[in-house]
Amino acid sequence: MNGMSYRTALVTGASSGLGRGLALWLGKRGVKVYAAARRREHLEALAQEAQAAGAHVEPVELDVSHADATLERVRALDEACGGLDLVVANAGVGGQTNARDFPWEHAKKVIDVNVTGAAATLSAVLPRMVERNRGHLVGVSSLASCRGLPQNAAYSASKAFLNTFLESLRVDLQGTQVRVTCIKPGFVKTEMTARIQHTMPFLLEADAAVELMGQAILRAEAEYGFPWQMASAVGVAKWVPNLLFDAVASKVL
Repeated sequence: MNGMSYRTALVTGASSGLGRGLALWLGKRGVKVYAAARRREHLEALAQEAQAAGAHVEPVELDVSHADATLERVRALDEACGGLDLVVANAGVGGQTNARDFPWEHAKKVIDVNVTGAAATLSAVLPRMVERNRGHLVGVSSLASCRGLPQNAAYSASKAFLNTFLESLRVDLQGTQVRVTCIKPGFVKTEMTARIQHTMPFLLEADAAVELMGQAILRAEAEYGFPWQMASAVGVAKWVPNLLFDAVASKVL
């Protein structure tokens, strides 16, 4: 399945940032997009902007941290639209989880959204996609998944889960027409990064990041990390010995 053959798509975390931008990007290319998030008023504003641009974006109020309800809702959407061609698990939560004063309640929220919520979103209609022998699953991970970054135990680990989950799905689906893509953004100017106080190298504007993501989806890339400078640095960091990594990383933040 190539990008131009998408009829329908679900994008979670679509009330702001990359999810909002991607929902508009797909909608402007003729895809009927179900834009899902918790904040209904933001989704209504998105739908109006899309309509003004000649795109069809339908708001879906959804909290992916409630996994069972997410599973049911995504399956209902799949039935209502005659089959979702593209599912993008973009909803995510960030924030620091420093081991010296570990905030369990926040860590649990990160796991509920980034791990359980993402897995529920992606697996909800997977059996139906296999049965139809068409479809595309996309998970929005992060370059922060490469290693355990300082003060980010929950976030780095949650995105590492998504990487491995998607990789296993991709391997299992070889020989079918169901595609799997893992996207790993670096720093992008969004609501989430607006709260970050440390330096963010190679910071991208949201529109530029959305374009890169959209094109990677259309190409059905297995994995795609950006910007290339940060992705290259992360590739090297994977192979740095633990003693050196620990010494350097502990002084970064």
